[in-house]
Amino acid sequence: MNYRIRLVETAEGWSASCLDLTGCHSQGASRDEAIDAIRAAIEDWLAVEAEESGIKSAETMEIAV
Repeated sequence: MNYRIRLVETAEGWSASCLDLTGCHSQGASRDEAIDAIRAAIEDWLAVEAEESGIKSAETMEIAV
């Protein structure tokens, strides 16, 4: 699944927010670090949501057909 993110550069570095998942934010010193960090934050957000919903297992992957 694809998620929309917003990247913002400030004097302290880059912040990243997932526009599709409430409260899913992260940051990094560089743009690439912020993207890697928000990717991990999205995976963590989805895992917590699954756990709280009683889902035993959830995986995120990409496949080509």
